Amino acid sequence: MSDTKPPLPGMAAIALWMLALAVLGVVGVFTHRYPTPVLVLSTVFAAAGLGMIQRRRWGWALSLGAVFCSMCFGCYVLFRFRQAPGGFMAFINLIFFLYLVRSEVIGRLR
Repeated sequence: MSDTKPPLPGMAAIALWMLALAVLGVVGVFTHRYPTPVLVLSTVFAAAGLGMIQRRRWGWALSLGAVFCSMCFGCYVLFRFRQAPGGFMAFINLIFFLYLVRSEVIGRLR
């Protein structure tokens, strides 16, 4: 049985965002900018990105949790350290979170 619904472009963008966060985490650990436990988060981000590419419900759930946690971390960086990139990261993740909870996105999952 073939899947007749094509993927939404936003789902691909979120999957690429998750994979980019995973790569940044791994590079940060290897360059000693982040502690080693960040590899666990990078693994979760990579799994979320791959699940979103495959349009799996577990990938959607992981992505939803990952963008929410990233949004919270961005707000923490913005308000605690007064760093504008944290606000930008929080804003992007808020948009992704609101996109993921739309009924059209949930309807495209297998």
